[in-house]
Amino acid sequence: MADATPDTAPNAGDHQLTLPVLPLPNGVVLPGMVLTIALESDEAKAAVAATGDDDRLLLVPRVDGRHASVGTIATIESTGQLPSGVPALVVRAHDRALLRTGVAGTSDVLWLEAEPVDPEVSDEARELAVELRAAFRELFERVGGRHLVEVLRGLDEPDALADASGWWPELTVERKVELLETIDVAERVRLVLSWVKEALAEHAVQERIRSEVSEGLEKNQREFILRQQLSAIRKELGELDEEGAEPSDSPAAYRQKLAERDLPAEVRSAAEREVEKLERSSEQSPERGWIVTWLDTVLDLPWGERSTDDLDLANARAVLDADHTGLDEVKDRIVEELAVRKLRQERAVVGAETRAPVDGPVDAAPVRQGTILTLVGPPGVGKTSLGESIARALGRSFVRVALGGVRDEAEVRGHRRTYVGARPGRIVRAMTEAKTMNPVVLLDEIDKVGSDWRGDPSAALLEVLDPAQNHSFRDHYLEVDLDLSDVIFLATANQLDTIPGPLLDRMEIVSLDGYTEDEKVAIARDHLLARQLERAGMTGDDVTVDEDAIRRVVRHHTREAGVRSLERT
Repeated sequence: MADATPDTAPNAGDHQLTLPVLPLPNGVVLPGMVLTIALESDEAKAAVAATGDDDRLLLVPRVDGRHASVGTIATIESTGQLPSGVPALVVRAHDRALLRTGVAGTSDVLWLEAEPVDPEVSDEARELAVELRAAFRELFERVGGRHLVEVLRGLDEPDALADASGWWPELTVERKVELLETIDVAERVRLVLSWVKEALAEHAVQERIRSEVSEGLEKNQREFILRQQLSAIRKELGELDEEGAEPSDSPAAYRQKLAERDLPAEVRSAAEREVEKLERSSEQSPERGWIVTWLDTVLDLPWGERSTDDLDLANARAVLDADHTGLDEVKDRIVEELAVRKLRQERAVVGAETRAPVDGPVDAAPVRQGTILTLVGPPGVGKTSLGESIARALGRSFVRVALGGVRDEAEVRGHRRTYVGARPGRIVRAMTEAKTMNPVVLLDEIDKVGSDWRGDPSAALLEVLDPAQNHSFRDHYLEVDLDLSDVIFLATANQLDTIPGPLLDRMEIVSLDGYTEDEKVAIARDHLLARQLERAGMTGDDVTVDEDAIRRVVRHHTREAGVRSLERT
């Protein structure tokens, strides 16, 4: 039984009815409805039997074991059975009724006093009904249900229109009970209108989502078709190979290469700008070739690649002794230079670990070498081969840069890209050849560098060899900073007179005065003879040259500080 029994109610009639209650556990019947109810419980069957000749029932929803405070007065139109054999009856609902007190009876039927509600329709209710009818029409046209629109068109009264929403499939039982218990007609119409607007908003969101998904699918399909057509066109133009792969000089290929490389930020930014230019250029444009050449040059440089130094001094001396006979003072000087390098590296590591914190920025760059080791001596004394031995002792790559006769500054610093046939300078090409950022670079014949109206190459070498500047060497062709601080630069010269003073100040001179007669004999026996036999396709079993013959050649046929003429002889 309903717990709440109102003393008064708006629009209530003056008479009360006592009717048997048919509880509705799974639904709500609103005024104006005609529907079939299955009689599955004994309570329902007893309620129908108790009507007698009156044929009137009180239909009361029961939700969560609680009866609603308002019921519906209905008459029995007919009785029968469902196809399943369950008894059923057809009822027609007429009026709302406020439930009052229960009446005692002798059977199991619940009898309640009910006060029918006479609906009072205000002008506000009629205005809201017009808006509700339009909202229902819009909703049913969107979700489907044009037959319901025709039904609503025949309902003139606002209360009947609001109660007709009971046929709306999306209306829950709880909302139907709320609608049944709303007595005021205007409030009832307003309540249904809010539900319809809520459904319209939800449907609009769903439609927008479906539309966006559909547009996304159509866009993807359209892009797929266009890409297939673009691929076919590019194949015809020769921009793709027969397998549909990007050529090596395409913007996509270069973007892939850039993504795979660990490049400095400045270099990556410059390369990406060039790729964008490449995308905008045509196949016939001369600029395209310049861009491709520049990108290939940048990508060929060994950015971030470094070899590990072998600073074992005993091994370094063993390598020098194996490669060169004599020159003990020179070897000692080279080993001393390597020892200093090793000590500076060790001290730099220890200093970084133990240095106390300080305010302000701290230069965490590695300690760079201070001077350039320059081997000075007459031709043929082994200056170039000593450089190779130093590289082998350290485990570094070796590159020789020939400077003899160089008179153009662009040979060192590179040509600007505005010139036809521009290319990077010899330093950049040496780094590309070395394939590491810390090779041993030998500047051969540095004393034979000249100068003319095209510039002074020795001035460009100042930046290359100066440890305070070469960490940001800027080639005119690359136009990005190249770090040369990890490179070991060696130089060779026959004399010092022609080397400019500023360049000479940056050099540590190591003099090679030449070999003694005994040293030349040993070099010929241990190195030169085997080399010449190999060039002639012979072995030591084919030709025998004793030491006296070698000494005679040295003494009477070759008068030089080195052994170059001795090897030819």
